[in-house]
Amino acid sequence: MSKLLLAAAGLICLTLPALAQTASIIVEQPWARATAPSQKVGGIFLTLVDKGAADRLVAVTSPIAETVELHQTVNDNGIMKMLPIAALDLPQGQSVELKPGGYHLMVMGLTQQLVAGTSFPVTLIFEKAPPVTVAVHVGAPGAAGPEMDHGMMHKP
Repeated sequence: MSKLLLAAAGLICLTLPALAQTASIIVEQPWARATAPSQKVGGIFLTLVDKGAADRLVAVTSPIAETVELHQTVNDNGIMKMLPIAALDLPQGQSVELKPGGYHLMVMGLTQQLVAGTSFPVTLIFEKAPPVTVAVHVGAPGAAGPEMDHGMMHKP
């Protein structure tokens, strides 16, 4: 009987790390600005809410771009620069906003124009949580945030 209990305890111990890695990441209001027909880069903005254990956003992909990079806007002696970062920390139980002038996603090598009123998919890849694919709503060229639709915020 003790061997059976030991085996069951071993199985539980083996599955605990897997359960810990199913952290729930919620993606809120993913949006991008429309681009000009010949423009090959664009930005994606959204909010990530980590409902589980602390995690990290480590990569992003989209079928409409050659690459998608994580970026941070920094002030370097009065000059604003967008610099790539390797990963974005997602503290447990907190929100991280990706917005113009801060952290954001750069879509590079666009294979199509981002047209206002349309959407496109991106897949967010995390260190622990499973990948999440969301639809990114495209707003006006100079949009400062997700646009309003009939008085309600756009939700993918």
